[in-house]
Amino acid sequence: MITMEMNKTSWQERYHASEIFTLRCKVHDVPGMLSKLITAIGQTQTHLGDIGTIGTDSHSKIRDIQVYCSNKEHLKEIFEKVNQIEGIEILSVKDDVLEIHRRGAIEIKSRVPIQSLTDLRMLYTPGVASVCNKITDDPDIAWELTGICDRVAIVTNGTAVLGLGGIGVLPSLPVMEGKAAIFAEFANVSAVPVLIDSKDTNEIVETVCKIASGFGAIQLEDISAPACFEIEEKLRDRLDIPVFHDDQHGTATVTLAALINALKITNRNPQDCTAIILGAGAAGYAITMILLGFGIKDVVVYDSAGPIYQGRTEKMNPYKQKLAEISNHANIKGDLLEGFRGRDIFIGVAQPNMVSKEMIKAMQNDPLVFPLSNPVGEITVDDALEAGAAVAADGRTINNALAYPGLFRGALDVRATDITMEMQLAAARTLALLAH
Repeated sequence: MITMEMNKTSWQERYHASEIFTLRCKVHDVPGMLSKLITAIGQTQTHLGDIGTIGTDSHSKIRDIQVYCSNKEHLKEIFEKVNQIEGIEILSVKDDVLEIHRRGAIEIKSRVPIQSLTDLRMLYTPGVASVCNKITDDPDIAWELTGICDRVAIVTNGTAVLGLGGIGVLPSLPVMEGKAAIFAEFANVSAVPVLIDSKDTNEIVETVCKIASGFGAIQLEDISAPACFEIEEKLRDRLDIPVFHDDQHGTATVTLAALINALKITNRNPQDCTAIILGAGAAGYAITMILLGFGIKDVVVYDSAGPIYQGRTEKMNPYKQKLAEISNHANIKGDLLEGFRGRDIFIGVAQPNMVSKEMIKAMQNDPLVFPLSNPVGEITVDDALEAGAAVAADGRTINNALAYPGLFRGALDVRATDITMEMQLAAARTLALLAH
């Protein structure tokens, strides 16, 4: 059997931890006290990060100790253990993730230094009037004389945020800022979060259309299905700039990139392979489309009501109806285990812990297993490998952050009016080559 486990290079993956804290401790300055502190923390099955000395007083040292925790209860367990040691006191706790986001993950800075009064008058009034007049005469020149060529709007209504669900627009802002930071860092794109506090698809479409003139592209983000499909379709019809729903197409692109390399590793041809996808929302729909576009032989898609097939009436919508028409050639109607039988590929974009080892064992030999739900996948990578997967990787490794910065950078550079399936396929092949 061929096995492959993705390199675990981040602390979340390495330590199966979702939170990181820094404990500031007052430690009595005698030999062995630091060892007692580290031992006590270790007894709670906690991994340590950086350890530093911050200061001293007449009898103690002040030390910062970084700890990786699975949740707040884990942190509480550390407190209880450390507080049992005489001569050690926890003075404060810093949530390192919150600190990274303090005052936001992004900011806007001038690209043009203002070092003199002349600079100011060229950048602003009176000099800027000549630029405005140029654009009045030729609106198309705004692409060269403004930042539109590097600017993307990240639009959300906060109805499907990561693994958090419909938490609303304001709580979604840290996610949008994080995506904007990735845009800036990896693609030199200035991305602006746009929060639209509405579930009315027409209102969202109208709002985006009204602000679109100031952007070179629109990225739709964390909008629940099926509204996301309608919003994207209407915006694509009305705007002459790329409109790209990242939860659909970014996820699909990076998933295909991973699959391309997995097929090579296991000496498979896409035309000979079948797949099962768990989840028929935005990501599941787009992944199905790109797999079929790539040449995968057949795909069966399961949602909360079971497999999608022609003639099903329960919990259907126009997008699931389209899936029914182009997938599940055998018209499978059985339970989830039946859907897994004999399949080469599993992709999960549904909910945590929905897939068992038995299901993986029911697949073809050396199956390719991608449980992509975040923050917890449909099955753990370790369990998938133990059950016989040749390649297994989750949503922390196969993440749309690998795809969307480059897709938008390329689209802006060629002044594309759309991001097409052909562009996604090309991007996936390029990512696969880079990662191979």
